Amino acid sequence: MTQTYNTPQEAEDAFYDALDEGNLNRLLSVWAESDDICCLLPMHPMIQSRQGVADVFTHLFSQGHGVSLAIEHLGWIETDDIAIHQVEETILGPVSDTPPPPPFYGTNIYRKDKAGWRLIIHQNAPTPPPPPAEFIMPE
Repeated sequence: MTQTYNTPQEAEDAFYDALDEGNLNRLLSVWAESDDICCLLPMHPMIQSRQGVADVFTHLFSQGHGVSLAIEHLGWIETDDIAIHQVEETILGPVSDTPPPPPFYGTNIYRKDKAGWRLIIHQNAPTPPPPPAEFIMPE
């Protein structure tokens, strides 16, 4: 049975829960049932098919665990059938002496169809380095 997500936020919560659990089936249930989807992860070529999305997350989960992230919402743009969520994704891990990696900025785009809200684009990129001093605007 296809999972119904009544809001873009329900779909987004399910996406990040599935990442945390390493649950490929649950993760794929969030994506639109179409090859008209796109996933762009750091250091990976752009993926533009449902099978490609399945393959990259199968590889990601192949170590037997998911990816725990803390999500901070930076901005939302929503219409009746499209939602764009900008987020900051911080990787959570065991406490150690090494500092955690910097967060990633992500964009998730959802489209509403007859089955509810579905993810059509997930893109994330590392936080850029601070700008050079000559580009910092005076207050």
